[in-house]
Amino acid sequence: MRHRRFLIPAALVLVIALGVGLYLFQPWRLLTVRETNEALLVPATTTSAPAEAPVSTSAQPMVETPREVAAGEWRSLEHATTGKASLIELPGGGHSVQFAALSTSDGPDLYVYLSPHASSQPEKTFGQGFTSLGKLKGNRGDQVYEIPAGVDVSTIRSVVIWCKRFSAGFAVAPLEQA
Repeated sequence: MRHRRFLIPAALVLVIALGVGLYLFQPWRLLTVRETNEALLVPATTTSAPAEAPVSTSAQPMVETPREVAAGEWRSLEHATTGKASLIELPGGGHSVQFAALSTSDGPDLYVYLSPHASSQPEKTFGQGFTSLGKLKGNRGDQVYEIPAGVDVSTIRSVVIWCKRFSAGFAVAPLEQA
């Protein structure tokens, strides 16, 4: 009888601790896949080298198209990550970031950050001075994020997949313009 007085509260504390731990860490997310297949603004095989302008005999104006102005491969930080990130200049002067063939672990609170820090910097620097583009849409596939008007893209040196809950970077890719 005496052991029950201590066993029930101990079991209750253990169940609560397990519940809180599962809520915070969400370990099942390591096994889940959220695939996103958005249309890329610029095909992933296109390089940033300018193409030769086609010779046109018509008087029709040239149609502007999005163009890649900076790109880089992901460097894994806390989680193995592959794919390509690109800074895209849109007709009319706007900008977007696109991820081609992204593959990383899923996480409980992942965001996309534009960083003024070089991709070679230590992980902790990416949690400072960033511009958030919102939640990561998926941990696999192609995706596009619009950069809000007013963001000075000349200061962007990298893009980061950041876990807000644990202040940890999943991966970083360079986006330095030539």
